Amino acid sequence: MKKSLVALALAGAFASAAQAQSIEMYGIVDMGFVQESGGPTGPIPVTTPPTVRLPAGNINKLTSGAQSGTRLGFKGTEDLGSGMKALFVLETGIAADKGGFNQANTAFARQSFVGLQSDMGTVTMGRQYTPYFLTMLVGDPFAAGMAGAAQNMLMPASNIRMDNAVKYTSPVFSGFSGEAAYGFGEQADSDVRSRQLGAFINYSGAPVNVRLGYLRKNTDTTTITAQAKTKEISNWILAANWDVKVAKLFAAVTNNDEAVYAPIRRKSQDYLIGAQVPFNKHTFIASYIYKDGDDAMTGNANQVALGYTYTMSKRTNLYAAWGRINNGTNSLLTVGNNSEPGYGDKALNLGIRHIF
Repeated sequence: MKKSLVALALAGAFASAAQAQSIEMYGIVDMGFVQESGGPTGPIPVTTPPTVRLPAGNINKLTSGAQSGTRLGFKGTEDLGSGMKALFVLETGIAADKGGFNQANTAFARQSFVGLQSDMGTVTMGRQYTPYFLTMLVGDPFAAGMAGAAQNMLMPASNIRMDNAVKYTSPVFSGFSGEAAYGFGEQADSDVRSRQLGAFINYSGAPVNVRLGYLRKNTDTTTITAQAKTKEISNWILAANWDVKVAKLFAAVTNNDEAVYAPIRRKSQDYLIGAQVPFNKHTFIASYIYKDGDDAMTGNANQVALGYTYTMSKRTNLYAAWGRINNGTNSLLTVGNNSEPGYGDKALNLGIRHIF
């Protein structure tokens, strides 16, 4: 009888522990045919003057993650009691076309953080998305994927994630919420070099979602502390979407100011409009982005993009997209997708995505 009671007590303890902690494995496998043509044929050397054109070229390739980055992730929560939870995310980018890793062949470089959540909000620490990138998603009908990805025009890849970051995310109050993050530069000779600061404030009340985001990042890679404070980028973005039932409308506007080194600066503004039009299992996507560069180092450009997805099941869809960037005199932008910056000023994507 006593053994039976002990066994029941142990079973109850294990059951309680299992209920207190929840761990989930998840991921996406996305493979697409990508054709790129025109414009630069590869990464642009830093020493290349903005007015120099590189030879045009064509490339056909199989890309892992044109619509959504192929990934494998683990996330979990543990109930600590009194309304508090511990949480973690470890997510690695997979190059399924070659069987390796994305994000410079580094494991768990998509996201890797741990934190605490309560009624007062959530605090997390580690490698995380910047508030600026999360704001851009609100205004991008392509959701940062395929040939129409807004980051082709609106932001450099270095603005997508923050290393060594501490982030606070507030609860939702009457539709309003916010987020603030600080990324330590971790340079022994300077507290300024490589640091990042970002934030957003959001309002979500059906059918409208509006978000204002900011990012300030030091881009200095030298050991000269006196110059470090002069090499910073400052980006503002206002993004919104509006669900009018027959379509979902998107818009975004940015203001970009990059201090290359004193007194040289690059300044520009971006304007985006777009839409998603769903019809049964079909969704048609379109966007137009105009970049207004107001100095000799940042030229004008515009991007036109069309996309289509077909939902085969809850987890699987087909996609197609086409995008083209018309570069001005001092612009060398390329049409990329969710996982690659692209080689040309025109691109075609055809692929399949499965979510698990």
